[in-house]
Amino acid sequence: MPGGFQTQVYLQPAAGVAGNRASQNPLFSYDAGPGGLVAGSALFVGRFAWVSGALDPNGTPSIANSFGAGPPDGFVMNQQQALQPNYLAFAGMQIQPGFQTDLMISGDFWVVNDGSVEALMGMKAYANLADGKVTFNPAGTPTQAASVTASVAASTFSVTGSIANDILTVTAVGSGVVVNGGTISGTGIATGTKILAQLSGAAGGIGTYRVSIPEQTVASTTVSGTYGTMTVTAVGSGALALNQVISGSGVVAGTKITQFLTGLGGTGTYVVDNNTVVGSTTITTNSNVETAFFARSTGLAGEIVKISRTTTAGGL
Repeated sequence: MPGGFQTQVYLQPAAGVAGNRASQNPLFSYDAGPGGLVAGSALFVGRFAWVSGALDPNGTPSIANSFGAGPPDGFVMNQQQALQPNYLAFAGMQIQPGFQTDLMISGDFWVVNDGSVEALMGMKAYANLADGKVTFNPAGTPTQAASVTASVAASTFSVTGSIANDILTVTAVGSGVVVNGGTISGTGIATGTKILAQLSGAAGGIGTYRVSIPEQTVASTTVSGTYGTMTVTAVGSGALALNQVISGSGVVAGTKITQFLTGLGGTGTYVVDNNTVVGSTTITTNSNVETAFFARSTGLAGEIVKISRTTTAGGL
């Protein structure tokens, strides 16, 4: 609710509320282990969510947030778990950080159409990478977030560190700085391991970091990292944001923005998770990602729409 006094009364109640079930068809939930899932800093009912962070005892990431990269891990169904902790404040849709929660990977739900395009039967539901809100478009047509002129340079770092499970402990820095999205290698390190987030210590230096591949035991060794530094010299439209996927001539498919350096959405430098060299060119980014859900009713911008993992296109 936005707050204030009620100013109108409808003859009929709303067909549904964002996050509510739209049918009694079976539900399928995200397969979390003991201690998971737990709400992160920003998890909202009626939106898509991504899972990351600390591993539960089964080795599964356990923190859910309404932001992320790539396809979302599930949908936050309304189970009266949202809480408004501010005295005399109106109701909210946020699940408080640290509260236990779960995500649905299949079922029929109500959502708010947060886009500008009318949802039509059979359209795909798209998840906004920044906040998990839902929009609708035909398959294969994500929303462009920004168009910039930029180049990408191959960048590296070298540190001394060890890994226990999914935690890298850096004890010395040889060159460069450790960045989110950097791919690391070294004696005993699993191929393809990436830096996900810094947990403690000086920014980009000595401290601890979460990595993408768990169950590793690596003795102290030289850890080499590679990533790309994207330099934006001009902005044609929109703004850059974390987790946006970039595309353009020479850009490796799936490359995404993983950290801000000097840039804050416009001109400046950014970390991308691929160190392929790209000369100055037009680079575009997408603000959302296609999900496995389809629209099962129509709805203008701001209206509620039914979504489902199934579609009637082509019949049964």
